This record gives sequence, structure tokens and C-alpha cells, in this order.
Amino acid sequence: MANTDWGNQTSITEFILLGFRDIPELEIFLFLLFLLIYIVTVSGNVLIIVLAITERTLHTPMYFFLGNLSCLETCYTSTILPRVLASLLTGDKTISISGCLTQYYFIGFFAGAECYLLAVMSYDRFLAICKPLHYAVLMNGRFCLQLAAGSWINGFLAMTIVIVLMLQLIFCGPNEIDHFYCESTEILNLYCSDTNQIDLVITFLAAIFTLPPFVLTMASYVCIIITIVRIPSTTGRQKAFSTCSSHLTVVTIFYGAIMILYMLPKTNSLRALNKVFSVFYTVLTPMANPFIYSLRNIEVKDTIGKMVSKCLDFTRNQQSCGFFLSVQSKNGEMHS
Repeated sequence: MANTDWGNQTSITEFILLGFRDIPELEIFLFLLFLLIYIVTVSGNVLIIVLAITERTLHTPMYFFLGNLSCLETCYTSTILPRVLASLLTGDKTISISGCLTQYYFIGFFAGAECYLLAVMSYDRFLAICKPLHYAVLMNGRFCLQLAAGSWINGFLAMTIVIVLMLQLIFCGPNEIDHFYCESTEILNLYCSDTNQIDLVITFLAAIFTLPPFVLTMASYVCIIITIVRIPSTTGRQKAFSTCSSHLTVVTIFYGAIMILYMLPKTNSLRALNKVFSVFYTVLTPMANPFIYSLRNIEVKDTIGKMVSKCLDFTRNQQSCGFFLSVQSKNGEMHS
């Protein structure tokens, strides 16, 4: 029996990502839409990273963590969208088993790291608003590096354990995944081995690696809201809330999308709706984050404004130099 299983496993060398097969007439439109989203997402997040690195006024813990979040979002989007774009453009919906498991690994890795990074950012806002006198001492550079590194390491550990266990199981077909990326439930349905044990492990790890950061995030914002309410002046309350409103918006979208996506029943009738929420969670959320932080954050808006002004001044100076040189050359020709 074991030999038959291994024979079946070796006969399956690739999966078929069915993606949006129900709406083939919209594939060109979806390609252009996802391409635009990908360009905007990468450009916006890279801009945030560049600002956090180059602008001295943004060399603070909050923007250090924001730079990490933007880097994470860029990597997360790049794990999913290029493969989707290639499939929509060429019509090739196949993906190798190793490629599928690699994609699944990095999706889980970045999602797990984001849970902890959002919790770290919540804790940073908690210290800034609730413990302002101790903030500079507690949030020193070394501690910020440790928190950021810990977020990435937690995502790495969780998914490494899951992948090691998944590699022990055997695929025996069918090889079709009714999704636009390698989603965990869809992959587990393709194993011919008993997956109850690994289901329990994944649930256990999800609880360990997502509940603590979620609880920490919620606890931080409960303390923040209580502190803001106690501020006597309206101006003081508005100023305090403005420092964390962007992050609160991102946290709400992130956890709201996760809850809807994974609490939605996995039935055939709801597969299309599941894909819609998956697009929102995996594609639209990373694109929205740079806009949320830039539009709702005074420091980022001011920094972007300064950069635009510098670029315009540089362009004007170049044009002025070009005009001056052309006049000089004409005068030289006239004298000669």
C-alpha cells in the first residue's frame, strides 16, 4: 500500500490553480486591475520605507516599525500577485508542488509576522500615550530592533513547523486547487493521508502565534482609549488620538478581514464569496496601508510635501541651467 501511495505522489508533479475560472471573460480586466494594484502597492510601500530611512525627522520607533510593516507588505504582495498576473496573462494555471508549498510558506510567514508587528506597534503607541515620560528610555534603539526581529522570527518559526509536518504527508490527487493562490485548506484536501493530526497542529499553532498578539493589541488600545478619555482638553484628546488613529484603522482592517475570511463556512456555495474576501485581505489591504498612513499622518504628509517641493525645485534649477547654457551658447555664436 505504501508503494502505491508513493507512486501516486510521484505521478503528481504540479497543481492547477483554478483561480477565476468562473469568469473567463473578465480575465483581461482582472489582469489590468491587479497589475495596477501591484504597482501602486509596491510603490506606496517602498515610498514609506525610503521616507523612514532617509528623513531624520522620521527616525523614531513608530516609523521604524512602519518601515518594517511596509517591507513585510511588499514581500507579502509579491508572493501572491506576480503568480496571479502570469496566470491571467498566459493562461498557464499550473504550479509545481514545491512552488505551491513555498508560496504557502511565505504567505503564512508574512501573515504571522504581521500579527506580531501590529502588536508591537500597538505597544509602542501605548507607551507613547500612557507612559510618555518613560517612552524614550523604554523604546530605545536596541529594544526596537529586538521587537522587530522577534516579529519576523515568530512568523518564521510557526510556518517552519507546519511545512515540516506537511512534507511528511503524501499527495494522491486530484491536483486542482479552487483558488488563486495556495491556500492551506485547499492544499490539505489534496492529501491522501489522514490530515486530522496536522489540522490540530495548525489550529494549535494559529492559536499560539495569533491570539497573544491579538490580545496584546486589544489590551493596548483599551488602555490608550481610557487614557485619551481622561485627558481634560479637547485639543489634547485629538492630538493623542491622531498619533494612533492610522494604526488603529490598519489593525481593524487586518483583523476584520481575517475573521470574516476564516469564519466563513467552507462550502461550495460560498467559494466565490471566499475568493472575494481573499482578494480584499491579500491584495487590497497591503495597498491601502500606505494611503492610510500617509493621508492620516501629519509627519508623513509633511515629509512627502517636502520631497515633492525639493523635486520641483531641482527640476526648475535644471531648466534654469539649461536655459542659461543655451543663451550663453547663442551669445558665443553671435560674437564669433
